[in-house]
Amino acid sequence: MDGTEIIAQAQSLAVHSDSTEHYTRTYLTPAHQAAARQIAGWMRDAGMAVRTDAVGNVIGRYDGAAADAKALLIGSHFDSVRNGGKYDGVLGILLGIACVADLARRGDRLAVAIEVVAFADEEGTRFQTGMLSSRSLVSGFDPGLLDRRDLQGVTLADAMRAAGLDPARAAEARIDPSKVAAYVEVHIEQGPVLLGEGRALGVVTAIAAGARHLMTVTGEKGHAGTVPMAMRHDALAAAAEMVLAVERRCSAGGTLVGTVGILEVKDGTGNVIPGEVRFSVDIRAADRETLAAAQHDVFAELDAIAARRGVRLEGDRTHDVRPVPCTPWMQDLVAAAIERTVGGGPARRLPSGAGHDAMILAEATDVGMMFVRCGAGGVSHNPSETVSAEDAGLACRALLEMIRSFTPLQRRDSGE
Repeated sequence: MDGTEIIAQAQSLAVHSDSTEHYTRTYLTPAHQAAARQIAGWMRDAGMAVRTDAVGNVIGRYDGAAADAKALLIGSHFDSVRNGGKYDGVLGILLGIACVADLARRGDRLAVAIEVVAFADEEGTRFQTGMLSSRSLVSGFDPGLLDRRDLQGVTLADAMRAAGLDPARAAEARIDPSKVAAYVEVHIEQGPVLLGEGRALGVVTAIAAGARHLMTVTGEKGHAGTVPMAMRHDALAAAAEMVLAVERRCSAGGTLVGTVGILEVKDGTGNVIPGEVRFSVDIRAADRETLAAAQHDVFAELDAIAARRGVRLEGDRTHDVRPVPCTPWMQDLVAAAIERTVGGGPARRLPSGAGHDAMILAEATDVGMMFVRCGAGGVSHNPSETVSAEDAGLACRALLEMIRSFTPLQRRDSGE
């Protein structure tokens, strides 16, 4: 299968951006809706029946040989971070569509139905709602999110209405797990391991735990020229010290990492002492214990900084996921498909430090993941992100091999 067309589709989809200057596509914006329509069109062209669920996920179904066949879900996301890369998430959707197109051309119907799921909001960039769409699919929509506001003050509820979705019906996105055979996700590695080892594809063994918080520091505004330094309650100075505290604690080594990716001064003006600052905290680790210890230490230090500087600190956990191992038999199935496609000995197995929709689907079914090599030093969430047409073609052939070898008898109740 030719990867050139898949790369061309990814580049075509990147035209749908919230920004004219870079690739950014956030949940339910006009660009996001345009991308959803294009994905739906490609799904129909591939021979699938297409629906958009109550939170905006685009789902294409290719029926199995039996009308009541369980579905093998193949998915990833089509939203992005700000100024991100064109293949993050999108590649996995396009590969799934390409595999179904090949089955349809041959008239092949399998023991399972195939459902390609284009998740609408994995990054959570607009409303700080990471994994919203896969959570809605698995455990139901959280109505408490409807009052979340984006940077322009638009609530999630209003954004849903503007996109033609009914917030009151968002719970209808939830699926029946008894009708799902398993879930597989193909994703760019977002790291340099495969690139450094000269491997095109890899098998994901586990997905790291992660927690995100959105913090608000409230101090006291004042004139920059008249308030003595010792009498200030500067929200930005406090936040700056807190950012460094996150970096310091999360530099302990191992798999622990910490990032502050958002830092905003409310009504910031050059000659006014900042009175309110909002910043994000993202902490990740391969195991729950390391993550919990780091979070405890970080927030104890942030509270101490706030008390010493006379500012108020408030926080809201926006994202919390446990470490998730990929199901062993699914790992083996993905590995065997890679080995038959690529050759060269056993497939490389490696963990994922980034979060994926697969970790949410694991609450409902068995999951497997395949990584595709990143070029440009393995960089991701960056305009430099790249995938070669050759690697995309190999990933497509390996995914199709895995789909064809899948049987619904391989389930979590099989004892594995």
